[in-house]
Amino acid sequence: MSREFNVAIVGATGAVGEEILRILEEENFPVAKLVPLASAKSAGNKITFNEKDVVIKELTKDIFEAEKVEIALFSAGGSISAEFAQSAADAGAVVIDNTSHFRMNADVPLVVPEVNPEDIKEWKTTGVIANPNCSTIQMIQAIKPLDDAYDLVRVDVSTYQATSGAGKSAMEELVTQMQDFFSFKLDESKHEAFNHQIALNVIPQIDDFTDNGYTKEEMKMVNETKKIMHKDIELSATCVRVPTLRGHAEALTLTFDSDVDAHKARELLSKAPNIVIVDDLEKNEYPMPAACIDKNETFVGRIRNDTYRENMLHMFVVADNLRVGAATNAVRIAQKWIEMEEYN
Repeated sequence: MSREFNVAIVGATGAVGEEILRILEEENFPVAKLVPLASAKSAGNKITFNEKDVVIKELTKDIFEAEKVEIALFSAGGSISAEFAQSAADAGAVVIDNTSHFRMNADVPLVVPEVNPEDIKEWKTTGVIANPNCSTIQMIQAIKPLDDAYDLVRVDVSTYQATSGAGKSAMEELVTQMQDFFSFKLDESKHEAFNHQIALNVIPQIDDFTDNGYTKEEMKMVNETKKIMHKDIELSATCVRVPTLRGHAEALTLTFDSDVDAHKARELLSKAPNIVIVDDLEKNEYPMPAACIDKNETFVGRIRNDTYRENMLHMFVVADNLRVGAATNAVRIAQKWIEMEEYN
């Protein structure tokens, strides 16, 4: 990377925004000037970046041009992206959006750098690159190498998604309910982030239900996977919220057009970028959310053939949803964008 860039973080005080800042530091991202943006309520406060205090500025439509922003990372909710992303793009910045607002726009590339980096070149059409849903990212990282080798025709996935996927308030609600449980007050505990009690419970609903009986979260996985892989693959998802703070897990059943061998699949995945195999049954080693926190890799284990069909494979996939499922993917898109712009 031969030069530095003016980088804006929209939603700098949110859970994903905070992770983006950490990853930019860890990756030694070429930041000439950092512009943390948030609501008027947070403006004037300070964050620390590369051991220096940086003042948070209020998000306005003219801030991007005023600050000469070149890369704008949005993580403040779909309504904020809808209102302000175009202003950033009009100011000449590449917008990398973490919300669902642009994902299914036909003119906006939806990118997982390990899977479809070539789509980044389409960014100039709208000035926007969309970051997929957290559950989609980790799944697609794990299935793409196997699709290349065996021609994947169907995916059946059940997710176990942490409360952080619903934001800071949802994490706080889980903690509060657990405190109430140990104080024998769980019956009195409020549930506002979720429709039901999340402590000591699992909720088979993430987002609203659609007319076909699936939730919006489940349909995101279906539609985003097809767009990213440029393939009309069959996919059925059941997305479940579980009482953990961080780290999404997924149980995958994969059906291929040809027979597949679990040992060869494990070897293929071990060579795939940013995939780590954790699959030693004798030592009871397999991917778990508690072991993936603050990691930028996707962990895969319990890789096994179906006991009835030779063209089916089962496995368990875990990743830090705030990192791999959001912030890390966004930063990797930015890194790949810089690489492609410099060589064009």
